Amino acid sequence: MRDVAIVGVAESDIGVVPDKSKFQLSAEASRGALEDAGLSIRDVDGIFTNIITEGGQFSSMMMAEYMGITPRYTDSTSLGGSSFVVYVEHAAMAIAAGMCDVALICHGSTNISDRGGKGGPVSHVSDVFGPTQFEEPYGISTVGAYALAAQRHMHEYGTTSEQLAEIAVATRKWASLNPKARMRDPITIDDVMNSRVIASPLHLLDCCLVTDAGGAVVLTSLERARDLKKAPVQLLGSGEAHTHRMISQMPDLTQTAAAISGKLAFERSGLSHGDIDVAEIYDSFTITVLLTLESLGFCGKGEGGDFVSNQRTAPGGDFPMNTQGGALSYTHPGMFGIFTVIEAVRQLRGECGPRQVGDARVALCNGTGGTLSSTGTIILGRD
Repeated sequence: MRDVAIVGVAESDIGVVPDKSKFQLSAEASRGALEDAGLSIRDVDGIFTNIITEGGQFSSMMMAEYMGITPRYTDSTSLGGSSFVVYVEHAAMAIAAGMCDVALICHGSTNISDRGGKGGPVSHVSDVFGPTQFEEPYGISTVGAYALAAQRHMHEYGTTSEQLAEIAVATRKWASLNPKARMRDPITIDDVMNSRVIASPLHLLDCCLVTDAGGAVVLTSLERARDLKKAPVQLLGSGEAHTHRMISQMPDLTQTAAAISGKLAFERSGLSHGDIDVAEIYDSFTITVLLTLESLGFCGKGEGGDFVSNQRTAPGGDFPMNTQGGALSYTHPGMFGIFTVIEAVRQLRGECGPRQVGDARVALCNGTGGTLSSTGTIILGRD
């Protein structure tokens, strides 16, 4: 798969976009990513998407029909927010196997517009079905599930709310350098601690945004990529895994499947943690980041709080992370994974202006889906 490269990335309008459908946002981002690559919609013969449609069905067929694509390879694997990082691995395998030549990964969501622009819950207990029927009626919401993991980590390792707040503050500093970020005003540790508690111990500013947005990524063979518009960004290693669906079935509340997917990505890339210049890690909640850093092996179990302290992940710190502002401050349309890839590619190309990480040559992206359920990890590099 080292002979496959990402050649185009783009996002759509983000924030509150009530006048566009999720298909429009996805198509807008797709057009931008193809233009970024110097390709057209006619070049696409593989599509990878997971747009939440009515009844949750036929996502890739509907998106391909909307954009006029007749693919010879299609994938709507649904793993929540990690899906789009996992799609990079799937698309690379399809290209390497000759199943398609140009793969388009795309996503669009009107997550906040669907909720009246207010970001409140969209479902009621009467709408609960499948595995969630065993948890939601008893008070385990999405944020409640992540709060359980945070409480367990605090109990086992003495992690503090102030250490979680370090992540939110550092991420906001990156967002202040990104004109596309939804939230750009500076915040402090005290601001996070004084924001209202949503599910103890998680405060409002420990939680991701709710927005509308679309994103797209285009891949092709490295051979073809060298003749295109932008310098190719090579896939060096990848991995995917999931351990559960319901939080009550999570084997260990303090370790995610990134322990599996990350190990695979590092082994397949032949690289080590010290080779990573910039990390883009799904930050649905601050605890997601802490658990992911430990599970990926950047620090030991229970050491995540110390690892992120003293604004280590902020601009100027020695571990640049979530450099576009992350899901905590940039955007979060329900599934954020694709935006980790978009930002990593831009960092490796040197396109990020004031938030650019100096001489970034290797980037790691990690997506998390469900309730800490699934992960996809990829390592990207430039020549």
